[in-house]
Amino acid sequence: MGEFNHSIDDKLRLIIPSKFRDELGEKVIITRGLENCLFIYSEKEWEKVVSKLKSLPFTKKDARSFTRMFLSGATTEEFDKQGRIKITKQLKDYASLIKDCVVIGVNDRLEVWSKENWDNYFNERVDNLSDVAEKLFENDLDF
Repeated sequence: MGEFNHSIDDKLRLIIPSKFRDELGEKVIITRGLENCLFIYSEKEWEKVVSKLKSLPFTKKDARSFTRMFLSGATTEEFDKQGRIKITKQLKDYASLIKDCVVIGVNDRLEVWSKENWDNYFNERVDNLSDVAEKLFENDLDF
């Protein structure tokens, strides 16, 4: 969890906060996320995701489409000595990463957003957070 502002350099390298690096391990998998951000997984979490994708019925068009889009852009990267990872041009373009980025921790993954996209996403949803929570947890008395 957490939200950190960083920038992507001219060589398409992005610093991942040390707080996250410790949990991720030496190698990470980066892929297209949802809402035009990137998802970053540890190798352990990536295996869980791939296992779930394998269980989708290949006879379903949506399953094939999602799996293709999600896996085709995936790449394994290692941290350099400064804690940076390389972002491929395809992933950079998909997430509209120009310079300023926001790295957030979300459960089993990190998400990398362009600052502009994150600010827009956040501002469009912040006022409805209570309504969303009520819908998601209406039957969960322990929350």
